[in-house]
Amino acid sequence: MSFSDKVALITGAGNGIGKAAAKAFAKQGARIVAVDLNGEAARSTAEEILKTGGTAISISADVSEPAAVKGYVEATLERFGRIDCFFNNAGIEGQVALIADTDETMFDRIMAINLKGVFLGLKYVIPVMTAQNSGAIVNTSSISGIAGSVGLCAYSASKHGVISLTRTAASEIGRQGVRVNAICPGPTDTRMIRSLADQRSGGSADATATYSDLSPIGRFASPSEIADFVVYLCSDKATYLTGSHHMVDGGYMASLPTTPPGAD
Repeated sequence: MSFSDKVALITGAGNGIGKAAAKAFAKQGARIVAVDLNGEAARSTAEEILKTGGTAISISADVSEPAAVKGYVEATLERFGRIDCFFNNAGIEGQVALIADTDETMFDRIMAINLKGVFLGLKYVIPVMTAQNSGAIVNTSSISGIAGSVGLCAYSASKHGVISLTRTAASEIGRQGVRVNAICPGPTDTRMIRSLADQRSGGSADATATYSDLSPIGRFASPSEIADFVVYLCSDKATYLTGSHHMVDGGYMASLPTTPPGAD
């Protein structure tokens, strides 16, 4: 799965799955554009890649702002001239609350980042890839985009929407050489899952262990395990995959409890 001379643009690249994906693409020879709202975190990702002999730049951008999204696409083209892989990954979890108790401002912010941000990424990257007649896009949904998630109405709704955007985009541009897929990670060892576990449990020390126990494999995914699948979806090994959403969840959805920890 060589990505020599290819360009991988990754949002949410400052930590977690996005950072792991940036490093995984770089390991296969890709030139990396690391985008994150946290500019310092994005720079850290790029610097780690540069230290291993790779090529990377970082960009600070709010993916919910059209001008910022257009800007990171233009900056990528100015530096590298093309976009071969787009990992449309940035997202936030928000606060755990039942629908009746959910703050409207928080709801709007989650939808702006998780859904509008994905839409804007597609809006500005798709013309670049269709002009090239080539490219692969991976959007980050979640297992919460397949089933409801008690206490996470905005997050779950946004991730359901990502799957719909993925299917629509794949249908629109499949004959122009561009593939679009989505990943639906299960619990992964990142800041986000620790935040959710802490909120659901009220800060219980064994919250993350409880989540891990719900997986048939008995542990969280590592960010690199999810990242490796993203790289595969963008590779020449996956040229007949488009319009799909893929659970990367260690079997979590095979035995999903009706009530998540701390929701009762």
